[in-house]
Formats: sequence, structure tokens, C-alpha cells
Amino acid sequence: MAFIDYYQILGITKTASEKDIKAAYRKLARKYHPDLNPNDDEAQKKFQQLNEANEVLSDPEKRKKYDQYGENWQHGEQHEQARQQQSQQQRSYGGGGQAFDFEGFGGGGGGEDFSDFFQSMFGGTAGGGGQRRQAKYRGQDLNAELQLNVRDILESHKQTLTVNNKNIRITIPAGVENGQTIKIAGHGGPGANGGPGGDLFIKFLVTDDPRFKRKGADLYSTAKLDIYTAILGGEITAETMTGKVKVKVAPETQTGTKVKLKGKGLPVYKKEGAFGDLYISYEIQLPTNLTDKQKQLFEELAKSSA
Repeated sequence: MAFIDYYQILGITKTASEKDIKAAYRKLARKYHPDLNPNDDEAQKKFQQLNEANEVLSDPEKRKKYDQYGENWQHGEQHEQARQQQSQQQRSYGGGGQAFDFEGFGGGGGGEDFSDFFQSMFGGTAGGGGQRRQAKYRGQDLNAELQLNVRDILESHKQTLTVNNKNIRITIPAGVENGQTIKIAGHGGPGANGGPGGDLFIKFLVTDDPRFKRKGADLYSTAKLDIYTAILGGEITAETMTGKVKVKVAPETQTGTKVKLKGKGLPVYKKEGAFGDLYISYEIQLPTNLTDKQKQLFEELAKSSA
């Protein structure tokens, strides 16, 4: 029976931390998961090896025993058998010996999917009862995209999605960003052998309104201003996401002048009652097709300004 190098299977060193082990396992398990590799025997075999390696290296006691015996695991097996015999004798005489119970991946036992090497080194029984239990596998994570218009995020609302032939009712938060992803725990692929379901990750694709440019919760737009209002001042009607509003224009306003309409932007994500601002930049329009009278007036104005 050949020795199995669990560190090599996960692509890590013997000094790897618990965090390193977890990250390596998740990355490789996602790659070789049966849901992504149907009818692929090699991927299935690799996935089982990854589960076995994770079972040993993520368990401090198993990892300690594995590191202690290493390639000399057969001596460790003999030592363990002798220790268990001694423990059984102690129980026969009223001693305090205790049988070992090594749990398998995801809470199951050693499992029929574990190798003979694992079974021999760690035992494949539950409480010494001699009955193997299948390992539990977590379901595959799923990804979905949801197309939204910027008007769809003006307030939180519920929407029903169909993912993996299942209807899932989710809350779309007000102010969600384009490209933002949320996780719906347990709504991914089903687990195997009673294992937990995977998670569903939903990515929001929010299209902008052509009249506004978005930066976070703030909006930016341009308003055209005739030369007369720009010079003399007055009032214009401006567009916002929730309707039209009147905006006062100060006399002698220059092109490119920016004004802020407080609270007329988008809702701030996860901050109920908070809104961004709307910034309007003025673009002064020069008159065209002037009459002779209008030209004369501009000429007189030019002379008076000289």
C-alpha cells in the first residue's frame, strides 16, 4: 500500500498554515468538482483525493499523526493497533481506555471514497462499529447575472429569479452598484450524501440613464443655458431621476458652472434614507439666425463695452 503525499495533492508545503490549506483546497475543489466535470472519471478521482487530503491536513490531530509518521506510516499503524489492543484490555478490566472516532470530510466518517491508505492509518469506522459512512460533499457554488436599469435601484424591492430550475425570491437593495455581487447562502448546487448546499452569487449589471453619469450615489448631468438667462439670471427646469425641478440661475453665469442639487442623486447603498447629490454643469448656447435688429443690439452692446 503506497504512501500518499497530501501536501503535494493540495500543492502546498509542510509549513502551510490552516488558512493556506483552506484556500488551496477551495481553489482545487472548485476546479475538479463533479458538477463542473460530469462523466469525467479523472476529475472525480482528483476531487476525492482533494477531499481526503483536506480531511487529514485540516484536522490538527490527523495532521499531527500524519506528519509524525510520514512515509513510515506502517510503523504508526502497528503502534496504533497495539495501543488499541491495550485500550480494549483496560476496558475489560474496568480501565479508562477510550475508542477513537475519526470523522470524515464535511462531518461524515472515513467514507468509502477514502483510500486504503487513509483507512489503514486513520481508521474507517464510526466508533469502532465496523460500518463505513460516505463522505459528505458541499454543493457547487453557482453564479448568475441580473440586468437592471438605474431606475430599478431607486428603492429596495423583491424580485423572483429562476436559477438552476429553482425560483428564488431575493431583495434587490436600493443603490446597488454596477458589477456588485451579493451571496445567497445555501442556494447553489445541492450537496452530496447529505452535505450542505453551495452558495449562489448574483452579479448586478446596472445600465445608466443616458441623461446622467453615475459616480457612486452621486449623479452628473449637463443643462443647456441660453445666453440671456446666463447674463441676466433667471430660472430653468432641470431633469432629475424623480422628476423635473426648478433651478435658479445667478446673473453672469459662465459656461461650465456647476451647481449641486442636494439629495437628488441615487440612494446610498445599505443606508436607508440617505441619498447622493445631483451635479448640473451649465452649457451656454449662443443664439443663431439673428435678425438685423438683434445684430444691431449686439453691436451696440459691443461698442459700449469697448
